[in-house]
Amino acid sequence: MAEPATTPSQTVGPFFALPGGMLWDDGPELVPAGREGAFVLHGVLRDGAGDPVPDGVIEIWQADERGRFDHSADPRPESSGWQGFGRCPTDAEGRFWFRTVKPGTLPTPSGETEAPHIDVTVLARGMLNRVVTRVYFPDEQANAGDPVLSRVPSARRDTVLGTRDAEGLRFDIRLQGDGETVFFAV
Repeated sequence: MAEPATTPSQTVGPFFALPGGMLWDDGPELVPAGREGAFVLHGVLRDGAGDPVPDGVIEIWQADERGRFDHSADPRPESSGWQGFGRCPTDAEGRFWFRTVKPGTLPTPSGETEAPHIDVTVLARGMLNRVVTRVYFPDEQANAGDPVLSRVPSARRDTVLGTRDAEGLRFDIRLQGDGETVFFAV
């Protein structure tokens, strides 16, 4: 007698691309290619052994160039209508990309200022819960006073800093092991 097949209720997944799954209609295109200030944020998702994760989903959300969100929780007037959200599955080599713009600085409830950054969520096989991190821009003067970045140990800050390259801004994500990306409790 043949062994019964594993059913979706018996495994963690991934089921991102199935009908009703998690993929976003607009995908990784937050802005059109011709928009002023548009750039590509790209990278590779890797597991604890350093191998690419070919079946993950990377999600980003961010403020617009003026540091504003189109959300009722943003008390400032003059919302730009900026959606600021994208979702991209990783390919066979663990690669992902987004076309976006650099966000502005953000005020905190306590009156501090957060440096321009993009919030990143990672979902992947075997993960029961998402993990959340940020990508900061290199050589950004506001990084020095960012209240979140300042709490990251200096020896690990490079894991949340993007690097500029010919394609745009590179941000590789390591889920575990040596060089693990700093993830935040949210």
